[in-house]
Amino acid sequence: MAKEINKVIKITIPAGQATMAPPIGPTLAPYGINTQDFCAQFNEKTKEAQGILTPVVLTIYKDRSFDFILKTPPTSELIRRELKIKRGSDQPNIKKVGKLSKEQMKKIIDIKMPDLNTTDYEQAAKIIAGTAKQMGVDVEL
Repeated sequence: MAKEINKVIKITIPAGQATMAPPIGPTLAPYGINTQDFCAQFNEKTKEAQGILTPVVLTIYKDRSFDFILKTPPTSELIRRELKIKRGSDQPNIKKVGKLSKEQMKKIIDIKMPDLNTTDYEQAAKIIAGTAKQMGVDVEL
């Protein structure tokens, strides 16, 4: 018999750095789950990607147990890390902050593909290029 779901929470946490401190502790406390246990499991699963923002879909059941699914990091985070920039441009159409090469683009698409709503490589490239453009990053297609 399937467990009864109490709540589904989506939260983004730096990989390998989940702690009881805000925002995690206060977000999960009302549901009575073992927050320390969640943090330990999350940190164990994400230790390879240390510090990369990682979206999590956390399903909390009525019996206070939980499951979670790790999603791929936000596209903007991947672009930022690939280009080694602190942030995107505040005027993306005027001030450019970098340029993604074809190799960098392929690397990001390979990481993001499971969470994109397409299986077509060309469409995936357009999705990533759109995010890059909004950040003030030129793309080599």
